[in-house]
Amino acid sequence: MSDTEAKYAIRLSFETIQLPPFRDILVLGKGAEHGRSGLARALQLLAPDHFETIDIQEGNVEAVYINRQVLKKISQEKMILALSKKVFPFVSEGELLKVDVKIDVSANTVEYEA
Repeated sequence: MSDTEAKYAIRLSFETIQLPPFRDILVLGKGAEHGRSGLARALQLLAPDHFETIDIQEGNVEAVYINRQVLKKISQEKMILALSKKVFPFVSEGELLKVDVKIDVSANTVEYEA
């Protein structure tokens, strides 16, 4: 019988997280195990009154949860139109898809009356 010495190496990494684990938009695919109402309740507990729930019946999409701060910068209709064209075609059934949004607002001319 031989004497062996066990050696262990442990590598740890960590980062801070925010709850909920997304900031801007969450797209809920049809048939997702979380379900529309369950996810809405969870978001209400994690971030009360921060997200607007929008029912969608398009392709594989059942609902969209949009941060109300996003909706202060762009209308719900315009945001849903953009998602419909650029995101919804890529949503698989049963999937939760996190969408990060960056909105740039610029104005060429601002006029004031004295």
